[in-house]
Amino acid sequence: MTKNGILCETENATVYLDPKKTDLDGINFVSHAHSDHLPSKNGGTILSSIETNEISGLRGFTMKNHVESLDGFSLIDSGHVLGSKGLLFDDIFYTGDICTRERGFLKAAKIPKCKTLITECTFGLPEFSFPQMGEIQNQVNQLIGDLYAKGIPVILMGYQLGKSQTLTQMFGNWDPLYVHDSIKEMNTLHQKFGISLKDCLGHSEAQKNGLLEKKPWVMITPVLSSKNKFLQEMKSKYGAVTIGFSGWAQSKKFSFGRRADYSVTMSDHCDFNELVDMVIESGAEQVYTIHGFVDEFAAHLNKLGINAQPLVRNSLDDFT
Repeated sequence: MTKNGILCETENATVYLDPKKTDLDGINFVSHAHSDHLPSKNGGTILSSIETNEISGLRGFTMKNHVESLDGFSLIDSGHVLGSKGLLFDDIFYTGDICTRERGFLKAAKIPKCKTLITECTFGLPEFSFPQMGEIQNQVNQLIGDLYAKGIPVILMGYQLGKSQTLTQMFGNWDPLYVHDSIKEMNTLHQKFGISLKDCLGHSEAQKNGLLEKKPWVMITPVLSSKNKFLQEMKSKYGAVTIGFSGWAQSKKFSFGRRADYSVTMSDHCDFNELVDMVIESGAEQVYTIHGFVDEFAAHLNKLGINAQPLVRNSLDDFT
């Protein structure tokens, strides 16, 4: 498995799973619109959900020759972000990024039965056991309340696509609630697809109208470095405190999961136990692990009596 995605030869077509460069003669499946899964160039047929197609356009990539369905291929909800899908074909299920935990408008992934499973294992170590969403909400509401009582504004940091919309839903009760301009644009697209999100002013308009001077407030932004000029201004000018949301916050080994003043464990991926349950539910006879702790997770599955190995070559045909 390389950066160019996974190659599978079927009876009637060549299939590329989340390729970085789409192939002119093949079927190119794009599981969702996070930048690390979007192709950089067009070529051939691109299969994805309509949501992924539109979000990719918002993010600067227009999918040419886009289709939402093809005979012999089933797009399965993966529960990761809006429009994210896994792909079932020829008794093979490719998960893409997957989450079997409900998070507001994001429903749990559906797991089809298959003979061969290709699964991500971003959090494929036992230490990654994530808290329930209600627990997260109570924890953060308490923290915001404590800071509000002191007149301190709060910045909630999460990925522009996925966590930011979940945060908008979870903490829409706070007033005023502002969003970074890039998130407002993404939220508006979600609303177009029927997702109920609070209408919030973008940060530029709020700042232009002097509203940020009237503290406290809550603002949702993308994940930003402490050296980011915008974030430095929010902290120096308004005294804002940051709360970051990441699955990596669960582990002390990964400092990039704790870039904020406060770090909260929350992810759009399965945790370790959810990954194991997902594999068992699929009934797969052979599992290939990609993206994450591939060796460790495959070794754990083998201990459970499930045939598993990391997919380290470009083509699945090298293994079958």
